[in-house]
Order: sequence, then structure tokens, then C-alpha cells
Amino acid sequence: MADVATMTSRIDRLRASLDEPLLVTNRTNVFYLVGFKSSNAALHVEHDRVRLFTDFRYREQAAAVEGADVVEVERSLTRGIAKHVSGRVGFEAATMTYAEWDALRAAGLELVPRTGAVEKLRAVKEDEELTRIREACEITDRVYAALAEERFVGRPETDLAWRMEQLFHEQGADSLSFPLVVGSGPTGALPHGRAGDRVIAPNTTVVIDAGCYVEGYASDCTRTFATGELPDDLARAYDVCSRAQQAGLDATRAGVSGSDADAASRAVVAEGGWGELYGHGMGHGVGILVHEAPVLRPESQDVLEPGNVVTVEPGIYSPGRFGIRIEDLVAVTDDGNDVLTSFTKELVTVR
Repeated sequence: MADVATMTSRIDRLRASLDEPLLVTNRTNVFYLVGFKSSNAALHVEHDRVRLFTDFRYREQAAAVEGADVVEVERSLTRGIAKHVSGRVGFEAATMTYAEWDALRAAGLELVPRTGAVEKLRAVKEDEELTRIREACEITDRVYAALAEERFVGRPETDLAWRMEQLFHEQGADSLSFPLVVGSGPTGALPHGRAGDRVIAPNTTVVIDAGCYVEGYASDCTRTFATGELPDDLARAYDVCSRAQQAGLDATRAGVSGSDADAASRAVVAEGGWGELYGHGMGHGVGILVHEAPVLRPESQDVLEPGNVVTVEPGIYSPGRFGIRIEDLVAVTDDGNDVLTSFTKELVTVR
């Protein structure tokens, strides 16, 4: 949890962007602003105070939160809020359900939809946040190095995924940041495929996407391994993906739009003849969540700035045959970027 001064700074910066009090119901945003993690909590951020709403189950934890007035309400958070909040109030349009909105409206609140107020703050990481992300990346690098010493061929994908999860715990991770992706041969063509019962074969590619949490902050890294000598087209595809990833890294700088950064990697894949097989965006922000602002994809309107932490992960996916993806986690700096994941991107052959 960040210190009180950091929490106060976050609240002050949020207030400066508001036209009216804001009801924060996104639980990740509640955690970011006051360090309180709960399945049933909301904040009412006003000009001169912050109220934290939660129920009896979290009363003791809430009492430890500094800088917020705790209001214990019934289990139905919305009904409880309606008894204490009135007038014009902003709400997180991307989070609040229609039923919650309708209950608050019926209670007489004037509800103003707002989008991204806290997420914009979260997108620019503070030094303490960067430290935790770096620690998560260092663990991830060590796990990939250990995994490269494991036998791949002849093992089910699920077996390799379980071994990698064990390695994360052995290396000190708090938890995985998302379910591991282990895709060999044709299952590697599923960008978010999960490990299955397929036995890993020789002379193909294995896409592994993994990350972990350290003190509430995530890492995210993908490497593609070879299980022997690859057919010529797979070897060429890996080379194209590698060059596209470097082009994406070179373009990931302050002042560059998410769409332009994406285009830099996409052009290389298209020139290599694989453009139609690169169907997802080049990257996304990582922090408390493993997918958050900003985004790097063709339709992105985000502009990168120092403090952003984003993935750079072009991929090539041939349905029924293979997948290749190379992903680093990158911190945008004043004069370029800092690549936080360091396990080799040279094609590693495992057996």
C-alpha cells in the first residue's frame, strides 16, 4: 500500500480534474486512491472530504485507511450510498450497472456519466509503482530462464504450465497476474489460448505468455520457443516477428500515439508477407491490472507520456499450424523507453 502522502496526492490530482463530486465504484480505482481492497466498497470524492463506503465485513480493514471518512452501510452498497449522498454527482460510466444507476437516480441523485478520470492517473506510474513492476519483471525473467532448462517435447502443455506456476512461487511471486498461456504448434495460433492436453511435438513453436504480481503490481511477458529445427516458413515468421517487435520498441516513446506505435510494428509484419495473420493490437498498459490504459492498437487515441508502462507484443498466428509472439514490458521515459523484461529474445531451442 502506498503511503498517506501518495494517497493524498492522488486524491488531489483527481479533484483537480472534476467538475462535481465523483462516486468511485471501480474496485481497482478504490484501491489505487486509498489502498483499500474489498469486494464491496465505493468512494465519494468531494471537494473537502473523501468518504469510503463499505459493509460490516470490512469494517476493521476500512478503519485503517487514513484520509477517508468510513461510512458503514448495509450489504447492498447502492442502497446505503443513496442514504448518504445527494445532489449532482459524477459516476464511473464504464463500471456502474444499469440497476445501480437506476436505484441512485430513483433516490434523487443527479447522475453525470464520467469516463477515465482515475484511469488517466493510473496510466502514469509513480516511482514506487515502477519499483514493484520492475521486481515482478525480474521474477518473470528468472522464471523464463529456469523454464528454458526444462524438457518440453513429449509433455502436455498443462504439465509445462503447472511447472511454470511452481517456478513463479519458488522465485517469490505473490501470484500469477493472469492464467498462463502455453500454446504449442496449432494451439499457439490462439493468442489467448490456454494450456490443454496437447503433447508438445518436436520441430515446432511453443508460445508462452506469463506474468506475476508483486505487492499489487503486475508483469507481462511472452516468449516463443523452438522445439528443434523449424520449417523454413516458421523460422522466417519468427525473424519477421522479432524485427516487428524491435520496430514497435523503437516507436514506443513519449508523444507518439498508440495507433502510430502499433503501425510501426504492423508495417514490418505486412512487409514480411504475414500482415493478415497479425490481428490484435500491439500492446496495452500494465499496472494494478494486467490490461489497462494506455492502449497501442490501430484505433487508439491515446498518446504516450513518461511514466506509462506498456507491452510491445506483435504476433503472427497461422490457424491450425503455429503461433509466434514476442512481448516485452516497457516503461516510457523522458528520452525514450526502458525495457523492463530482459530474458533473451533470440530464438531459444528446447527439447
